[in-house]
This record gives sequence, C-alpha cells and structure tokens, in this order.
Amino acid sequence: MRIATWNVNSVRQRLDHLQTWLKETSPDIVCLQEIKCVDEAFPREPLEALGYNVVTHGQKTFNGVALLSRYRFDETTPRLAGDPEDLHARFLEGVVSHSGGSLRIACLYLPNGNPPNTDKYSYKLNWMNRLLNYSKEQLKSETPFVLAGDFNVIPTPDDVHNPVAWQGDALFLPQTRERFRALLNLGLTDAFRAVSDQPNQYTFWDYQAGAWQKNNGIRIDHLLLSPQAADRLVDVGIDRHVRGWEKASDHVPVWIDLDLK
Repeated sequence: MRIATWNVNSVRQRLDHLQTWLKETSPDIVCLQEIKCVDEAFPREPLEALGYNVVTHGQKTFNGVALLSRYRFDETTPRLAGDPEDLHARFLEGVVSHSGGSLRIACLYLPNGNPPNTDKYSYKLNWMNRLLNYSKEQLKSETPFVLAGDFNVIPTPDDVHNPVAWQGDALFLPQTRERFRALLNLGLTDAFRAVSDQPNQYTFWDYQAGAWQKNNGIRIDHLLLSPQAADRLVDVGIDRHVRGWEKASDHVPVWIDLDLK
C-alpha cells in the first residue's frame, strides 16, 4: 500500500498537478493539506473518476485537509480533540480495511506558529500537546497507525539548508523540536529517517529568493508510523521533481510503501 502526503497549497489551483501526479504515482491513500476551500467547493468529481473515495474537512480561504483513498472509509473524524473552541480545519482521521486488516491514518496541517512570542506560537505548542495526547491513545491499539502531513517542524539541522538562518523561526525553535521528539519517544517512527540518513533532503522550498533553484529547502512534511506500521515499511520517497512544475506548490509529495499482507 502506498500512502502519501502533500501540502498542495490550494487544491483548485493545483488540480491539474494533482491529477498528473496521481496518474504518475498511483498512491492508494493520499493526505492533502492547505486545500483552501470549503467542502462543497472541493473538486471531488475528477478525483473520484480516478478511483478515489474523497473525504474533506475544509475551510474558506485558509487551511483545510482531505483524504483520498482507493479503499472505502470505515469511519472518518474531523478535528483534533482537546480544544472545542479550535475551529481551524487542520485534522482529519480515517480508518480503512484491507486484505490484511485495517489501517488508521491521520492527516494533519500543524500550525506554523510564527512569529514566536505571540499567541500564534502558543497555539502551535498547544496543538502539538493535543497531538501528543491523541497519539498516545492511538498507540494503545494494535491497528497500524500513520500520522501524516505538513508538521511545520524542522526536526534536526540535517533537515534544513541553513540552520543558522532558521534559529529564531517557530519551525526550528527548541520547544518545537522537543515536542516532535516527544512524538517519536512515544514509539512513532519518522519513516524517511528510518531508511535514509542523508542530509539536504527537503520537502519545501520557499517561493522567495530563488530557494528552489539554490536547493535552499527544509524537510517539514513527515509520515510518522506506529510500531505495527513501521514493521511493514518497505520504501520511502520524496517526489522532488514536482516542485519544478510550472506554478507548483511550495511543497512536494512524500510517500511510503507498506507491506500490509
């Protein structure tokens, strides 16, 4: 089973790119972030025509997440528990059944948090605490579990082109990285780092200052795996070439292959 995550940075603007990539890569399950539209405006028909079941948790202009799956969803749940007043569309969970059992996948768009020393950073840290609590509960189950999306976290200096330039950024602050490590310490595995220790492997390049052309990037899109999923990990890839397409998203897809037989 191939599972992918991609911050498309407006699904309606990148629909052609999304369709091209789906045909090229044929993932079984896709987590999309920053769809930037309400549920009713999501272009589900062309994606259903490609064989995907579509579930969305949208929001006008900002945020928004979606799940695409070649498997029917047994259940789906929007919003991350822990703050009933948080109405941002940043989280969508789905469960699918397959020949080997079932799989739980959570698609997330973690807050950016900039600028630090503001309510935006407090919101980010609180969101990460809620994610920790959610993950603790899911890890009690024997069902393979994948946490996928745009985490807006640079885990280590090896995941950024110029660590010094990012020292004061909310994505790279010690408190942010500590909470990401706390997720891993629960027993989750960073799928990419499970198969590669290479530095300079990025998933995001800013639109400014020729970042893409200079390979001045960061790795902030992650797939974290429960032990039951990590044991079935076969391969991981970053579809870097997608960033070079005309009017591309500033993120690229990241995918894993799991042997769930």
